[in-house]
Amino acid sequence: MTATLTVNARQLTELLAKAIPAGLPVLITGAPGIGKSAVVEAAVEAAGADLILSHPVVSDPTDAKGLPWASEGATEATFLPFGELALALKATKPTVWFLDDLGQASPAVQASFMQLILARRVNGHKLPDCVTFVAATNRRTDRAGVSGILEPVKSRFATIVELVADIESFSQWALSQDWYPTVLVAFNRFRPDLLSDFKATADMENSPLPRTWANVARLLALDLPSDLEYAAIAGAVGEGAAAEFMGFLRMYRELPNIDGILLDPDGEPIPDQPATLYAIVTALGSRVSEANAARVLRYAERLMEAGSGEFAAVLVRDSIRKVPAVKETRAFVQFASGEFSTLLTGGAA
Repeated sequence: MTATLTVNARQLTELLAKAIPAGLPVLITGAPGIGKSAVVEAAVEAAGADLILSHPVVSDPTDAKGLPWASEGATEATFLPFGELALALKATKPTVWFLDDLGQASPAVQASFMQLILARRVNGHKLPDCVTFVAATNRRTDRAGVSGILEPVKSRFATIVELVADIESFSQWALSQDWYPTVLVAFNRFRPDLLSDFKATADMENSPLPRTWANVARLLALDLPSDLEYAAIAGAVGEGAAAEFMGFLRMYRELPNIDGILLDPDGEPIPDQPATLYAIVTALGSRVSEANAARVLRYAERLMEAGSGEFAAVLVRDSIRKVPAVKETRAFVQFASGEFSTLLTGGAA
């Protein structure tokens, strides 16, 4: 399946923020583990809407049509709504009915949703105007059991978009999660091609993907012995990606003292290796506060003086995302008034 539009997580979030209140159904495609479900759930929460989650791959056509039920006297029958359909019919506030992995569903189950998505009624029951459909599916080439989506089902969605991973959106999300270690953000920035390197295979091996890197974050929290740690991480993202990450992790664990930089930004050396710089600026950005903002910005100035302005841009952007009030500090106003003011609107590493 080829989508008419390719978007990153930030763009998809913006699209859903507009489409959900307008009641426009959206179909999202993309590789397994790319973050489709996570983006939808975050967009629903941001919209203040309720979420009804369906997995059509394990559904029966009656789930979207209602259960046939004989009337008293058995002279006629009607369809009684149950499960997700009953929840949708009772909705009184903005609600997103999310059909996850729709492409894996049988043609009969897919067809059962056609009337609901377009006509918004089925077997005498009408959906409230506050209910909006969003669906997600893998692509046929992903070896995920997707044989396709029926043409009349596809055409009932206002638009079809394909979600792709990008390092900027991923970094912004990861740094906002308290449980996600900064070392993984730094590594993915250093090797952005390994953020999403999906390879469909019948072998029992995972690919590096946003979902599987999130599993690495959880494995790191177990504090496993070094040999077992590598085996577990290789099982999460594949041996090649795991070997590169473990090398980066060893370097990260030997970084200059981040506390030392925060105490004396002029006294610590500026590394010249990109991997080390990614690690330092990501770690510093995660530790910023209004109290130490001036020292963090001083280190950014030194990065610029050393010819590493792109890493200074990453550091300041991370700092602003972590503590927006940094922009209101006197140190930032002075800092942004010079050469760095143009860097803030330019590209980041």
